[in-house]
Amino acid sequence: MARCKPCAFLLGLPFALLSLILSLIGGILWFFWGIVSCMCPCCVCCAGIANFAMFLIKLPVKITHWFIKQIPC
Repeated sequence: MARCKPCAFLLGLPFALLSLILSLIGGILWFFWGIVSCMCPCCVCCAGIANFAMFLIKLPVKITHWFIKQIPC
């Protein structure tokens, strides 16, 4: 970040908090499907669900960065 954009951070904060909840759900999915894939390693769908769970875990950071980029103040 070249310069500080507090307006963008404050406007993106509610969306980041919402995505934090999704991130927690993603963490639970990742843990559950990690255990399932250990029991059945041939299951291809487990890898897809685990990748989706990792996407959900990274979502709050992505949303915050997107808001910071969008607002020029």
